[in-house]
Amino acid sequence: MLYYVIFRTPWGYAGLAGTGKTLCRTCLPVPERRAVEQVLLKGLKPSNGDVWRDEAYLHDLQQRIVAYFEGERVDFTHDPAVDLAQIGPFRQKVLWACRNIGFGRTTTYSDLARRVGSVNAARAVGGAMAANPFPLIIPCHRVLRTDGGLGGFSAIGGTDIKQRMLRHEQSADSAKTRNSEA
Repeated sequence: MLYYVIFRTPWGYAGLAGTGKTLCRTCLPVPERRAVEQVLLKGLKPSNGDVWRDEAYLHDLQQRIVAYFEGERVDFTHDPAVDLAQIGPFRQKVLWACRNIGFGRTTTYSDLARRVGSVNAARAVGGAMAANPFPLIIPCHRVLRTDGGLGGFSAIGGTDIKQRMLRHEQSADSAKTRNSEA
């Protein structure tokens, strides 16, 4: 059985889809609720065919995502569980490595390729980022080109939302630093 929820954040509607406590897909905030549903359910086929919309689905995670878009530092490094079973081994390694990029930090496609033991695979890393079914939870927005450019971003909103998320994390990090110095 597949569950999904669409919920409001300060940046628009976001969504989660999964089985039990394991995510199958996330959708970053967009203005149109219907666009979220299309992204969440595209290509997902539960084994028994049942798809249920449940407003309480992963409610704690919903609250953490809302808090992130309200400007709080939220760590998604270890939870929730994500389903990578339909993803090939190389992309799985890349996504796991990407998940460990901390809040407010960035890395490059080349560096991520090195981390997974494939020094010359920066383009393949870019492909894994483009196919990431868990934006925000696996923070592909934190991966940049070697020259510091944004690179691509396949989520709705493209590189504009990638840039906005990076700025958002930098300002949240700056606020934390200012508050800790006070």
